Amino acid sequence: MGDWFQHTIIATGRLSLFCFFVMLIVAFIATRINVRLIRAKVGWFRDVNVGEMHIHHVVFGVVLMLVGGVTQIVLAPASQIGHAVAAGVFGVGSALVLDEFALILHLHDVYWEEEGRTSVDAVFIAVAVTGLLLIGLRPLTWDYGPLVNPAVLIVGNLVLAVITLLKGKIWTGMAGLFVPPMLLVGAIRLARPGSPWARWVFARRSPRKMARALRREEKWRRPAIRAKIAFQEFLSGRHDLPSTRRARRRT
Repeated sequence: MGDWFQHTIIATGRLSLFCFFVMLIVAFIATRINVRLIRAKVGWFRDVNVGEMHIHHVVFGVVLMLVGGVTQIVLAPASQIGHAVAAGVFGVGSALVLDEFALILHLHDVYWEEEGRTSVDAVFIAVAVTGLLLIGLRPLTWDYGPLVNPAVLIVGNLVLAVITLLKGKIWTGMAGLFVPPMLLVGAIRLARPGSPWARWVFARRSPRKMARALRREEKWRRPAIRAKIAFQEFLSGRHDLPSTRRARRRT
């Protein structure tokens, strides 16, 4: 194990990335355990309040990200251990910020509401992308040989990535940045019915395509989403409070 770590992580210059990756996961799990205990009113676990003001943990995350990021900048390049520690601090801060990504996105506290699942999705995406970087994959660097101009390849992959994301295929788009053939599949296949592409391209012009997209969503996507939500809620707790955003829109 020690030899593997030395040759795969340290010798390849990935120690800082490894520390970021580990601390991102550990801090996210620790944060979710803490907030679930707070919600259950177990023992001394309580929210952080200053007077009547509740301090969200995204605030501590921003501070830690600044500390870790600035430390990375000011440290000498040869200080590998120092950079690794700073990357770990940055990972903890990133976990705290991403765990309240839905609050930043909606500018409203939706932590335990359905919209709060966006935060868990953001953490999962960050972990997945960092994991791909850690095993040596790099975005937009797929080698198709000397016949393809690298600049043309990068632009083409970016265009396919944008199309794939607009079609509502977030995971395919993110993974495709590292494995470009996935982008071609995502860009060609039918868009998800709630995606911007579906609204712009065939919502009104092609009811048949929209009906086919809805059938696919119901048959394949919904079961996968239910499985994903079950796994997320096993880790992060149930997002079961009524949506206050929807209630405000109705009033």
